[in-house]
Amino acid sequence: MSLKFRFAALLSFFVSLVLLLSFTSIYLLYYNYRQEEFYDRVAAEGNEFAEVVNEFKDEKKADEVKMLQGLHNNTLYNECLEILDSNFVVINSLPDSFTYKITPDLLQQLKKTNREQFTIADRQFVVLYKPETKNYVVSAGYDIGGLKRLSNLRIILLAVFITAVLLTIFFSFSFVRQLLKPLTKLSNQIKFINESQLSVRVEEAKGNDEIAQIGQNFNSLLERLNKAFESQKTFVHHASHELRTPLATMYSQTESALRKDLSTVEYKNLLISLKEDQLEMIELTNSLLLLSQYEKLNTSKDWPEIRIDEVIYDTISFSKKLFPFADISFTFEQVPDNEEDLILKGNETLLKSAFGNLIKNGYLYSTDKKINITVSHKQNIILIHFDNSGNEINSSFDELVTPFYRGENSTNIKGFGLGLAIVDRIVKLHHGETSYTYIDNKTNRFTIQLPNAIIE
Repeated sequence: MSLKFRFAALLSFFVSLVLLLSFTSIYLLYYNYRQEEFYDRVAAEGNEFAEVVNEFKDEKKADEVKMLQGLHNNTLYNECLEILDSNFVVINSLPDSFTYKITPDLLQQLKKTNREQFTIADRQFVVLYKPETKNYVVSAGYDIGGLKRLSNLRIILLAVFITAVLLTIFFSFSFVRQLLKPLTKLSNQIKFINESQLSVRVEEAKGNDEIAQIGQNFNSLLERLNKAFESQKTFVHHASHELRTPLATMYSQTESALRKDLSTVEYKNLLISLKEDQLEMIELTNSLLLLSQYEKLNTSKDWPEIRIDEVIYDTISFSKKLFPFADISFTFEQVPDNEEDLILKGNETLLKSAFGNLIKNGYLYSTDKKINITVSHKQNIILIHFDNSGNEINSSFDELVTPFYRGENSTNIKGFGLGLAIVDRIVKLHHGETSYTYIDNKTNRFTIQLPNAIIE
């Protein structure tokens, strides 16, 4: 069942339900009003008859009573009137053949209310008790006019209801079709977009309603997907290129060695060269795996609180084992008054990897193998500066954190251009930012900003 049909069906159903309840209420209200109004008419006839009979008690005035009876014959359709005394003996009745016996239960009710009304076989009865004369008056009639009007009202309401329902269904489908027309158009456009057409954009509806927002959000989604696919293609292209180079080198060396008879020393040198290429491939593969892992990793709310200075000390200690000639210093720009200023929520292993990559880059690309690390605190933000001497990097920061991108100062230095990409991803996982600035005294500064645990 289509969404259009369901919307139209639901709208028609609820409107029809409201109409049905309204018309039913009108019918029931009129039905009760007609019934009560006719009971009052029947009671009025009974009172009038009792007054007339009481006025003409003298037998000499029997002619007047008969005349009155003749006048009453046309008052109500099938009208019947009866007066009984306290012993339930009929004083007068109209017509003479009409008799109604008052039951004991009815008598008990009359003593309390002096009036009881009920319906028997579509004829409405009213029984009155007259305390002043101790007489009982029974009047009955058939509301032929009211029932005919009630029947006509029923036919009119039914006809109006059916017509209204049909019109509601027609207008509901027309309204829903017009309402969902932009959505249908959007759906048809989306249908033809695939992975090779991510640059195509759907036509956005005018205005600021929900359908227009869907079009805008979908175009934003396509933009993000397009960037992700392009990044993925670039990543695969560069990864293939970087892996192809050492593999080709290893293959050519192996093939050359198989064609020649080499001495022991030459074989040893060949194996050393192959080992270097293998280590290079291992390093590249590990970097690719790390970057792939970090791209899929999301921020964890369960990360423990850690002190940033302790993480830096551990990273420096490990880095000195890898680079014994590195001169790494660590200072506080200003010693914090509260040790909580150095605490953040994070993953210690990831942060060590980020700091280690910056120390490695500082060691490889500096002119004096010195790396100065400075920590400061400002407005619930922990700032970590990694400074090393060297020429200015003439590349934007977005280029620096692009996988496999290498700056002009890396011409004679081995590497894959993945270190800063890994650093940037780890810092973003911690809701932080990474930036690069060049200081006048020929110092390259990479700064990491991390939120303090207070604002997490």
